Amino acid sequence: MYNLLKGKKGIIFGALNEDSIAWKVAERAHEEGATFVLTNAPIAMRMGEINKLAANTGSEIIPADATVMEDLENLVEKSMEILGGKIDFVLHSIGMSINVRKGRHYTESNYDFTHKGFDVSALSFHRVMNVLYKKNAMSEWGSIVALTYMAAQRVFPDYNDMADNKAYLESIARSFGYFFGRDHKVRVNTISQSPTPTTAGSGVKGFGGFLSYAEKMSPLGNATALECADYTLTLFSDLTRKVTLQNLYHDGGFSNMGISDVIMDSFMEGKE
Repeated sequence: MYNLLKGKKGIIFGALNEDSIAWKVAERAHEEGATFVLTNAPIAMRMGEINKLAANTGSEIIPADATVMEDLENLVEKSMEILGGKIDFVLHSIGMSINVRKGRHYTESNYDFTHKGFDVSALSFHRVMNVLYKKNAMSEWGSIVALTYMAAQRVFPDYNDMADNKAYLESIARSFGYFFGRDHKVRVNTISQSPTPTTAGSGVKGFGGFLSYAEKMSPLGNATALECADYTLTLFSDLTRKVTLQNLYHDGGFSNMGISDVIMDSFMEGKE
């Protein structure tokens, strides 16, 4: 352990179970000396195991629907009371697509589903920062991080409307990040993680096959949820004070690859 976050206070959105990246971030933040509040939507909390995480990390839980401003205002105010001051770091690890869950093809989207997924997955990030910004709740040189995926830039057909949500999420990080940096010296970044077998990720059609493909394409292999947690902690720490408005790829090099020897060999079998 490095005591990277000793004395720092935060809010972690989205821990559902032990497969969640947010869960790993919470465990590692605790190990590195941070104290924090855990939060998730009430329905997600009923589905998950967040009470176990809270007990293991000595954290309090504040239920909040990230699409409801009143819930977020209550969350921020109570978090500052519980933690005894301003917030040093925030993790936004929220994503949902009803179209994906219902198996609807991208070209046959149910737009009510689309709107709900957009509100939960992307617009919630704007809402969270809006509340933090207006309440001046973040410490100077604090850090806000959201998790995203490379489908925001490239076509992954079965990622469906989540690709649109992530593209908007990344734009929010840049646009709101400018004002947060200018006015409060707060950093805002997104991490574009490798495909990771979380509850949300595993719901994407063909996920197992793509996980294997990405592993073979990436020179360092896929990044795990725990490795993503470690990377997230560096962005919460004081070591990255001048890193902001960035979409940072944490994917074993996948994002810069065109083809790998292993993938090429699979196509060349029997052709020579």
